[in-house]
Amino acid sequence: MKKSFLPLVVAAGMVGAMVVPQYSYALTESQRIQQELDQLKKSKSSIQQKAAQTENEISQVQQDKQQTNKDINTILGQIDETNLKLNQLNDQVASVSASLKDNADQLEQAEARITSRDQLLRSRLRLMYMNGVVSYADVLLSSTSFGDFLDRLNALKSIVNQDKEILEANKRDKEVIADKHIQIEKQLNQVKDLYAQAAAVKADLVVKEKEKEVKIASLSKKEKELEDISKDNELQLVQMAKQEAEKQRALQQAKASEAAKQGKSVAQAYTYSGGRFGYPLPKVVQISSDFGVRVDPFTGAKAGHTGIDLPSPMGTDIYAAEAGVVITASWVSGYGNCVIIDHGKGLWTVYGHIRNDGIVVSKGDTVKRGQKIAEVGSTGRSTGNHLHFEVRLNYEPVDPKPYLR
Repeated sequence: MKKSFLPLVVAAGMVGAMVVPQYSYALTESQRIQQELDQLKKSKSSIQQKAAQTENEISQVQQDKQQTNKDINTILGQIDETNLKLNQLNDQVASVSASLKDNADQLEQAEARITSRDQLLRSRLRLMYMNGVVSYADVLLSSTSFGDFLDRLNALKSIVNQDKEILEANKRDKEVIADKHIQIEKQLNQVKDLYAQAAAVKADLVVKEKEKEVKIASLSKKEKELEDISKDNELQLVQMAKQEAEKQRALQQAKASEAAKQGKSVAQAYTYSGGRFGYPLPKVVQISSDFGVRVDPFTGAKAGHTGIDLPSPMGTDIYAAEAGVVITASWVSGYGNCVIIDHGKGLWTVYGHIRNDGIVVSKGDTVKRGQKIAEVGSTGRSTGNHLHFEVRLNYEPVDPKPYLR
C-alpha cells in the first residue's frame, strides 16, 4: 500500500512543479497587457490634454485677433476723428486766409485813396503857390455884380466843402487803415496758430498710422487685407459729394452765364461723352480685390466691394481717369484721404486710401484727363498701399473694369 502511494506523490509533485511555473507566466503576461493598456490610457489622456491645450491656444489666438481687430477699429476711429479735426482746421485756415486777403485788399484800396487825395491837395497848394495866395474876401469883393458875387460865393462854398470832404474822407480811411492793420495782425496770428494746430494734428496722425501698421502686422500672414468700407461710410461719401457736385455745377453755370453776358466763352468742365477712361496709375497692375461681393479676409463675412483695389508702392502718382471737377479732396471715413471727380452726366470717379499730404488738387478745381491728382497710400480702412478706385453712375457704384478696358 505504501509502495503504490509513493509514485503517486512523486507524480503529483512533478505535475505541480510543471503547473506552478506555467501559472506564474500567465500572471506576468496579464500584468504586461494591463501595463500596456494603462500606458495607452495615459497616452490617450496626454493626447487629449494636448488637444485641449491646442484648442485653448487656438481660442486664445482668435481672442487675440478679435482684440487686435477691436484695437484697429479703435485706432481707425481715432484717425477718423483726428482727420475730421484736420479738415475743420483746414476749412478755418481757408476762411481766415480769405478774410485776410479781403482785409489786405481793403487796406490797399484805402491807402490808394489817401494817396490820390494827398496828390490832389498837393496840386492845389502848388497852384496857389505859383499864382499867389488869394483870400476868399478878395475873390468876393472883386465881383462885378451881385449875381457874380452869388456865383463866386457858391463856388467858394463848393471848394470849401470839397476840401472838407477830402479831409474827412482821409480821416475815415486812416481809421480804416489803422483798424485793418489790427485785424490783419490778429488774423495772421490766428493763421499761424491754426497751422501750428494742424501740424500737431498731422504729427498725431503719423503716430496713429504707425500704431495701426503695428497692429495689422501682428495678424497672421493670411490676413493681408483689411478693408471694410461700411454702408454708413459709403452713404456719408455720397451725401457729401452730392451736395458739392450740385454746388460746383451751379458755379460752372454761373460762370458760363456771366461770360456769355460779356461776349466771352468759358471752357466746358464736363466733357465726358463716353468711351474708356485713362488708367489712374502709371502702369497697369493686377487687381488685388475685385468689384462685387467678396469674403472679408479679416472677418470672414460676405460684403460688397464698391470698387477695385490696385496695389502700388507708397507715393505712386494717381491720375484723373477723365476730365471733370473735383467735388471732394479730403478725409472720408473708411476711404481715408479721398478725391472724387464729377465728369458730368451723373458719372463720378472715386480715389481712396491716398497717403497723408498726398492730395495735390483742391475742391472746385477743374482737372484734365491724365492730370496728377494724388499719391498712393494706405489711409482709412486699409492694411497695405493701394488705390481703391470706384466708378459711380447716378451715385451708385458700378464695375470700373469696363471703363478701363
